[in-house]
Amino acid sequence: MNYDDFADLYDHQYDLYRDDLHFYAKLAQDSSRVLELGSGTGRVTLHLVRRGAKVTGLELSPEMLGRARDKAAAENLTLELVQGDMRSFELGRTFPLIIVPFNALMHLYTLPDQTKALERIYAHLEPGGTLAFDVYVPNFGLEGVLRHEGETFFDGDGSRTDVFVLQRIDRLKQMAYTQYFVDTADFDGRLERGFYTLEQRYFTRFELEWMLKCAGFEGVKISGSFEGAPLDSSSYFMVVQARRPSSRQ
Repeated sequence: MNYDDFADLYDHQYDLYRDDLHFYAKLAQDSSRVLELGSGTGRVTLHLVRRGAKVTGLELSPEMLGRARDKAAAENLTLELVQGDMRSFELGRTFPLIIVPFNALMHLYTLPDQTKALERIYAHLEPGGTLAFDVYVPNFGLEGVLRHEGETFFDGDGSRTDVFVLQRIDRLKQMAYTQYFVDTADFDGRLERGFYTLEQRYFTRFELEWMLKCAGFEGVKISGSFEGAPLDSSSYFMVVQARRPSSRQ
Protein backbone atom coordinates (compact mmCIF):
# COMPACT_ATOMS: atom_id res chain seq x y z
CA MET A 1 0.00 0.00 0.00
CA ASN A 2 1.00 3.64 -0.43
CA TYR A 3 1.83 5.20 2.94
CA ASP A 4 2.40 8.72 1.58
CA ASP A 5 -1.18 9.82 2.24
CA PHE A 6 -1.26 7.84 5.49
CA ALA A 7 1.83 9.48 7.07
CA ASP A 8 0.07 12.21 9.05
CA LEU A 9 -2.51 9.86 10.60
CA TYR A 10 0.23 7.30 11.26
CA ASP A 11 2.25 9.83 13.26
CA HIS A 12 -0.81 10.88 15.26
CA GLN A 13 -1.68 7.28 16.07
CA TYR A 14 1.70 5.78 16.85
CA ASP A 15 4.25 8.49 17.64
CA LEU A 16 3.85 7.74 21.35
CA TYR A 17 3.65 3.94 21.00
CA ARG A 18 6.35 2.49 23.26
CA ASP A 19 5.55 -1.22 23.79
CA ASP A 20 8.30 -2.53 21.50
CA LEU A 21 11.10 -0.01 22.04
CA HIS A 22 12.83 -1.77 24.93
CA PHE A 23 12.92 -5.05 23.00
CA TYR A 24 14.63 -3.63 19.93
CA ALA A 25 16.90 -1.39 22.02
CA LYS A 26 18.18 -4.40 23.97
CA LEU A 27 19.00 -6.24 20.75
CA ALA A 28 20.68 -3.16 19.29
CA GLN A 29 22.96 -2.57 22.26
CA ASP A 30 24.83 -5.77 21.43
CA SER A 31 25.20 -5.01 17.71
CA SER A 32 27.64 -2.68 16.02
CA ARG A 33 25.21 -1.86 13.22
CA VAL A 34 21.45 -2.22 12.76
CA LEU A 35 19.33 -2.31 9.60
CA GLU A 36 15.67 -1.49 10.13
CA LEU A 37 13.25 -2.37 7.33
CA GLY A 38 10.00 -0.43 7.11
CA SER A 39 11.44 2.35 9.26
CA GLY A 40 8.44 4.62 8.67
CA THR A 41 8.64 8.06 10.27
CA GLY A 42 11.48 6.96 12.53
CA ARG A 43 9.75 5.96 15.76
CA VAL A 44 12.00 2.94 16.45
CA THR A 45 14.93 4.18 14.37
CA LEU A 46 15.40 7.41 16.29
CA HIS A 47 14.98 5.69 19.66
CA LEU A 48 17.85 3.35 18.84
CA VAL A 49 20.04 6.22 17.62
CA ARG A 50 19.36 8.18 20.81
CA ARG A 51 20.72 5.18 22.71
CA GLY A 52 23.93 5.15 20.69
CA ALA A 53 23.14 2.58 17.98
CA LYS A 54 24.38 3.00 14.42
CA VAL A 55 21.21 2.53 12.37
CA THR A 56 20.32 2.36 8.70
CA GLY A 57 16.61 2.74 8.02
CA LEU A 58 14.99 1.50 4.81
CA GLU A 59 11.55 2.85 3.92
CA LEU A 60 9.50 2.72 0.72
CA SER A 61 7.34 5.82 1.27
CA PRO A 62 9.04 9.16 0.43
CA GLU A 63 6.63 11.02 2.72
CA MET A 64 7.34 8.77 5.69
CA LEU A 65 11.06 9.00 5.01
CA GLY A 66 10.92 12.79 4.83
CA ARG A 67 9.23 12.96 8.21
CA ALA A 68 11.93 10.74 9.71
CA ARG A 69 14.65 12.98 8.28
CA ASP A 70 12.97 16.08 9.71
CA LYS A 71 12.73 14.51 13.14
CA ALA A 72 16.38 13.43 13.05
CA ALA A 73 17.48 16.93 11.97
CA ALA A 74 15.45 18.54 14.76
CA GLU A 75 17.38 16.47 17.31
CA ASN A 76 20.74 16.63 15.49
CA LEU A 77 20.78 12.84 15.24
CA THR A 78 23.02 11.08 12.75
CA LEU A 79 21.68 8.07 10.89
CA GLU A 80 21.35 6.72 7.37
CA LEU A 81 17.89 6.72 5.79
CA VAL A 82 17.38 5.01 2.45
CA GLN A 83 14.34 4.86 0.19
CA GLY A 84 13.90 1.28 -0.92
CA ASP A 85 11.68 -1.76 -1.20
CA MET A 86 12.35 -4.65 1.20
CA ARG A 87 11.67 -7.06 -1.68
CA SER A 88 14.49 -5.74 -3.86
CA PHE A 89 16.93 -3.59 -1.86
CA GLU A 90 20.70 -3.92 -2.28
CA LEU A 91 22.95 -2.00 0.11
CA GLY A 92 26.22 -3.74 -0.71
CA ARG A 93 26.99 -4.66 2.89
CA THR A 94 25.81 -6.91 5.71
CA PHE A 95 24.57 -6.25 9.25
CA PRO A 96 24.76 -8.23 12.49
CA LEU A 97 21.15 -7.27 13.28
CA ILE A 98 18.17 -6.67 10.99
CA ILE A 99 14.86 -5.64 12.53
CA VAL A 100 11.40 -5.31 10.98
CA PRO A 101 9.22 -3.76 13.70
CA PHE A 102 5.53 -3.12 14.05
CA ASN A 103 3.89 -5.42 11.50
CA ALA A 104 5.96 -4.20 8.53
CA LEU A 105 6.21 -7.72 7.10
CA MET A 106 2.42 -7.77 6.88
CA HIS A 107 2.70 -5.56 3.78
CA LEU A 108 4.08 -8.54 1.88
CA TYR A 109 0.80 -9.79 0.44
CA THR A 110 1.90 -12.78 -1.64
CA LEU A 111 4.24 -15.75 -1.26
CA PRO A 112 6.58 -14.38 -3.97
CA ASP A 113 6.78 -11.05 -2.11
CA GLN A 114 7.56 -12.79 1.17
CA THR A 115 10.19 -14.99 -0.49
CA LYS A 116 11.90 -12.03 -2.14
CA ALA A 117 12.02 -10.06 1.10
CA LEU A 118 13.45 -12.96 3.11
CA GLU A 119 16.06 -13.57 0.43
CA ARG A 120 17.11 -9.91 0.62
CA ILE A 121 17.18 -10.03 4.42
CA TYR A 122 19.25 -13.21 4.43
CA ALA A 123 21.72 -11.71 1.93
CA HIS A 124 22.19 -8.59 4.09
CA LEU A 125 22.58 -10.47 7.37
CA GLU A 126 26.03 -11.40 8.59
CA PRO A 127 26.67 -15.12 9.18
CA GLY A 128 25.49 -15.74 12.72
CA GLY A 129 23.47 -12.49 12.64
CA THR A 130 19.97 -12.02 14.01
CA LEU A 131 16.67 -11.17 12.36
CA ALA A 132 13.98 -9.85 14.71
CA PHE A 133 10.44 -8.71 13.93
CA ASP A 134 6.93 -8.61 15.34
CA VAL A 135 3.47 -9.11 13.87
CA TYR A 136 0.13 -9.13 15.61
CA VAL A 137 -1.81 -12.26 16.45
CA PRO A 138 -4.86 -12.39 14.13
CA ASN A 139 -7.58 -11.90 16.72
CA PHE A 140 -10.04 -9.47 15.13
CA GLY A 141 -13.01 -7.53 16.40
CA LEU A 142 -16.45 -7.34 14.86
CA GLU A 143 -16.41 -7.10 11.09
CA GLY A 144 -18.46 -4.61 9.14
CA VAL A 145 -19.08 -2.47 12.23
CA LEU A 146 -17.95 1.15 12.31
CA ARG A 147 -16.31 1.68 15.66
CA HIS A 148 -14.40 4.32 17.59
CA GLU A 149 -11.44 2.79 19.38
CA GLY A 150 -10.55 5.70 21.62
CA GLU A 151 -8.36 7.60 19.19
CA THR A 152 -9.04 11.33 19.57
CA PHE A 153 -6.46 14.02 18.81
CA PHE A 154 -6.56 17.74 19.63
CA ASP A 155 -4.59 20.34 17.69
CA GLY A 156 -3.44 23.74 18.84
CA ASP A 157 -5.97 25.50 16.61
CA GLY A 158 -8.82 24.06 18.65
CA SER A 159 -9.78 21.32 16.20
CA ARG A 160 -10.57 17.78 17.25
CA THR A 161 -9.94 14.63 15.23
CA ASP A 162 -11.70 11.32 15.86
CA VAL A 163 -10.69 8.10 14.15
CA PHE A 164 -13.27 5.43 13.32
CA VAL A 165 -12.45 2.05 11.79
CA LEU A 166 -14.35 -0.50 9.72
CA GLN A 167 -12.72 -3.89 9.21
CA ARG A 168 -13.17 -6.73 6.75
CA ILE A 169 -11.26 -10.03 6.93
CA ASP A 170 -10.60 -12.32 3.96
CA ARG A 171 -9.69 -15.56 5.73
CA LEU A 172 -8.96 -17.45 2.53
CA LYS A 173 -6.29 -14.94 1.50
CA GLN A 174 -5.34 -14.13 5.13
CA MET A 175 -5.90 -10.45 4.42
CA ALA A 176 -7.20 -7.79 6.82
CA TYR A 177 -8.67 -4.63 5.28
CA THR A 178 -9.07 -1.77 7.75
CA GLN A 179 -10.84 1.37 6.59
CA TYR A 180 -10.16 4.54 8.57
CA PHE A 181 -12.70 7.37 8.71
CA VAL A 182 -10.86 10.39 10.09
CA ASP A 183 -13.27 13.13 11.17
CA THR A 184 -11.84 16.54 12.02
CA ALA A 185 -14.08 19.21 13.52
CA ASP A 186 -12.66 22.74 13.66
CA PHE A 187 -13.36 25.33 16.35
CA ASP A 188 -16.47 26.54 14.49
CA GLY A 189 -17.91 23.03 14.19
CA ARG A 190 -17.14 22.43 10.52
CA LEU A 191 -16.48 18.74 9.87
CA GLU A 192 -14.08 17.26 7.32
CA ARG A 193 -13.64 13.54 6.71
CA GLY A 194 -10.51 11.77 5.49
CA PHE A 195 -10.61 8.20 4.28
CA TYR A 196 -7.77 5.66 4.23
CA THR A 197 -7.50 1.90 3.74
CA LEU A 198 -4.86 -0.25 5.44
CA GLU A 199 -4.18 -3.65 3.90
CA GLN A 200 -2.31 -6.31 5.87
CA ARG A 201 -1.57 -9.95 5.21
CA TYR A 202 -1.61 -11.72 8.57
CA PHE A 203 0.42 -14.77 9.61
CA THR A 204 -0.03 -17.84 11.77
CA ARG A 205 2.61 -19.12 14.16
CA PHE A 206 3.62 -22.29 12.29
CA GLU A 207 3.47 -20.50 8.96
CA LEU A 208 6.15 -18.13 10.25
CA GLU A 209 8.32 -21.00 11.48
CA TRP A 210 8.17 -22.83 8.14
CA MET A 211 8.68 -19.64 6.18
CA LEU A 212 11.86 -18.79 8.06
CA LYS A 213 13.17 -22.36 7.99
CA CYS A 214 12.63 -22.60 4.22
CA ALA A 215 14.48 -19.30 3.79
CA GLY A 216 17.55 -20.78 5.51
CA PHE A 217 17.21 -19.33 9.01
CA GLU A 218 17.79 -21.32 12.18
CA GLY A 219 17.10 -20.98 15.90
CA VAL A 220 13.61 -19.59 15.32
CA LYS A 221 12.06 -18.34 18.56
CA ILE A 222 8.52 -16.96 18.76
CA SER A 223 7.37 -15.25 21.95
CA GLY A 224 3.99 -13.92 22.92
CA SER A 225 5.22 -10.57 24.20
CA PHE A 226 8.17 -8.18 24.00
CA GLU A 227 9.15 -9.38 27.48
CA GLY A 228 9.53 -12.97 26.25
CA ALA A 229 6.31 -14.49 27.56
CA PRO A 230 5.22 -17.76 25.93
CA LEU A 231 2.90 -17.47 22.96
CA ASP A 232 -0.61 -18.53 23.97
CA SER A 233 -4.26 -17.78 23.25
CA SER A 234 -4.09 -14.52 25.20
CA SER A 235 -1.10 -13.08 23.30
CA TYR A 236 -1.49 -9.95 21.21
CA PHE A 237 1.87 -10.18 19.44
CA MET A 238 4.16 -12.74 17.88
CA VAL A 239 7.71 -11.54 18.57
CA VAL A 240 10.13 -13.45 16.40
CA GLN A 241 13.89 -13.96 16.41
CA ALA A 242 15.92 -16.11 14.01
CA ARG A 243 19.56 -16.42 12.97
CA ARG A 244 21.47 -16.79 9.77
CA PRO A 245 23.73 -19.84 10.24
CA SER A 246 27.35 -19.04 10.91
CA SER A 247 29.92 -19.56 8.16
CA ARG A 248 31.38 -22.54 10.06
CA GLN A 249 28.20 -24.58 9.59
